[in-house]
Amino acid sequence: MQVLTVMAVSQPIGLVLVLVVALAAGGSVPPEGPMAAAIGGGVAGAIALGCFYTAMATGPMSIVAPVASLGAVVPVTVGLARGEQPAEIQVVGLVVAMAGIALAVREAEHPGAVEVPRRSVLLAILAGLGFGTFFTGISAAATHDPFWAAVASRGGGSAVVVIAALVASAPLAVSRTALPPLLAIAVLDTLANVLFAAASNKGLLSLVAVTASLYPVATVVLARVVLGERLARFQQAGVVLALGGVAMIAAG
Repeated sequence: MQVLTVMAVSQPIGLVLVLVVALAAGGSVPPEGPMAAAIGGGVAGAIALGCFYTAMATGPMSIVAPVASLGAVVPVTVGLARGEQPAEIQVVGLVVAMAGIALAVREAEHPGAVEVPRRSVLLAILAGLGFGTFFTGISAAATHDPFWAAVASRGGGSAVVVIAALVASAPLAVSRTALPPLLAIAVLDTLANVLFAAASNKGLLSLVAVTASLYPVATVVLARVVLGERLARFQQAGVVLALGGVAMIAAG
């Protein structure tokens, strides 16, 4: 199934779900400024998600996901601008993570090494930057109301996806068997948005965003168990270093 089809179905469904929850919760709509930031973050997040899906479709998920997780440097940078001070372990973690990514994507002629297309790496980097922008945008509105922050974010993402679908003029045929997975994607993605918004309202943006960027752990495990992906030892070491570096940043 095409990436655009997946997003054109799951994004609007997610918007409806979170809108119903926000209305039921009875919270207050954030001011225009924070809402605009959340909408912009949603647009960046939707573009990032498209890049992420495409990268995983063209390259090994076990490497693409950790590369994208480095987008956490965006909210960390914003946090620094706000006066948040990183601990030494966080600085070391960033260096370790960067070294791990470099090792994981390195081209080598070792037996068993998995080819990592440069296009996949580039898309993963763009996805990470987009995710980081999304984290920052939704956090701005979450301080007022996490549910409405998620509504604004999902609204911005849904809008850009619908526009892309109209411009592409491609048929968005969805079979009955594909509907349950798409619904699951919509529910889980929307739930993740709401949980992040709530978490960012309770703790430092830099810490919460980096912790959320540990999602590649699940992706790597699923890629191994479900898809049977096998990496060369030096690539496995790179993935472990990358995830360990992100964990060190979060631990700071």
